[in-house]
Amino acid sequence: MSAFNPDNAIFTVAQLNERARQLLEISFANVRVEGEISSLSQPSSGHWYFTLKDQQAQVRCAMFRSRTALLKFQPRNGDKVELRARVSLYEARGDYQLIVDSMKPAGEGALLQAFEQLKQKLATEGLFNPDNKRPLPYVRRVGVITSATGAALHDILTVLARRSPDIEVDIYPTLVQGREAPAQIIAAIQRANRDQRVDVLIVGRGGGSLEDLWCFNDEAVARTIFQSAIPIVSAVGHEVDFTIADFVADLRAPTPSAAAELISQDHLHRHERLNQIRQRLLLAQRHRLQHQRQRLNQALAGLRSPLQRIQNQAQKLDHLEQRLHGILRSRLQQLQWRLQQHQRALVLQHPQQRLTNLKRHNEQLQQRLMRAIQQPLASEARSTEQLQQRLLRAMQQQLQQQQQRLARNASVLNSVSPLQVLARGYSLCQDDQGGLIRDYRQVQPQQQIHTRLQNGWITSQVTASGAPADSTTPTSNDSSETV
Repeated sequence: MSAFNPDNAIFTVAQLNERARQLLEISFANVRVEGEISSLSQPSSGHWYFTLKDQQAQVRCAMFRSRTALLKFQPRNGDKVELRARVSLYEARGDYQLIVDSMKPAGEGALLQAFEQLKQKLATEGLFNPDNKRPLPYVRRVGVITSATGAALHDILTVLARRSPDIEVDIYPTLVQGREAPAQIIAAIQRANRDQRVDVLIVGRGGGSLEDLWCFNDEAVARTIFQSAIPIVSAVGHEVDFTIADFVADLRAPTPSAAAELISQDHLHRHERLNQIRQRLLLAQRHRLQHQRQRLNQALAGLRSPLQRIQNQAQKLDHLEQRLHGILRSRLQQLQWRLQQHQRALVLQHPQQRLTNLKRHNEQLQQRLMRAIQQPLASEARSTEQLQQRLLRAMQQQLQQQQQRLARNASVLNSVSPLQVLARGYSLCQDDQGGLIRDYRQVQPQQQIHTRLQNGWITSQVTASGAPADSTTPTSNDSSETV
């Protein structure tokens, strides 16, 4: 059998269109195309179909509902747009087409760059500083700077008539789109400031593309708004639209209707009341949810299996055991430290050490007295005997005082000495390692213990141990050896 040669293969029309579509989608998976929209069709399915053309050619386009829902503007026939798409082929008709992923007005990138540059410049100069923004006064008369035939003026008048019919309105008609619009907006703001008839100005228009709203991104318009002595509310476009005028104005409203609501007097009270009701409802709902959650947790806790309860209790016992061991170790360390402290204090209070310290002090005093005696006498010969007598009396008094002090200290030491306690008939028991035995449970049968008396030691072998049954002194069966 000969090898398959695709050049000699015979395709059906469907196979040919499928192969062509695959090649187009692989070769042009992501392209950007600019042109003018025509023959725009928007069926109820939510998909859009249109033709993109320029002066020399045209191409069919399809934009599906999942992509059209992401657009922030409504395209119309005649709009110049920039598309990001993939090239494909509609196999049923063999039509070459673009599958559109995103769309934006042509030239919008340059406008956005100019917008960001001007925004950065004015922000640096402080035109957006919140400290420069003035609160709205009590409004009796409002000036509206917008198109006399636009929907924005109608919306503002409708809201004011419904909410605050006592507010008077002065209309300053201007263009709100095109090259001449900035100059007319500036002239209207300056005229309102000269007239000084209104309490606040609303400057704005309805929604549109970035190009349609561009007159409100004009630098001269922004500086005029900043210099206005009358507070200005910016109401340009829809809620998602932002212009330079919004940042410079004393207050920004998302729509012209919202601007009229903001200057209406009952709006603040109603908004505050609604917020209070909303907070109360949220709090009540939160409390109810917490209560229901607690009841649910209690019900779930009651549904635990016996094995799970046993496991929980075992884990709790393990935790308590670890805590108990930690507490015992800490307590033992504290007792050992206190024992060491008492041993050091006992060494310092030993009678021999105290006597040594007193002798050393007495020797120092005697040396001082001897140095005082041996100093050359500067007095005359007849005062020598008097000085010697005074020195002798002072020595005797000093010696008597030190002897009395030594006797008192020796008496105190003797009273607290363990030997004195032994002299009263008590004894000390120690094990082979020299440890002090305070409890009968510290010894075992057949163990040797050492008992210290006032004048010697007794080594004993334990035959039995235990707490006394009554106050009667038990008879000892220990075998003893006196050392």
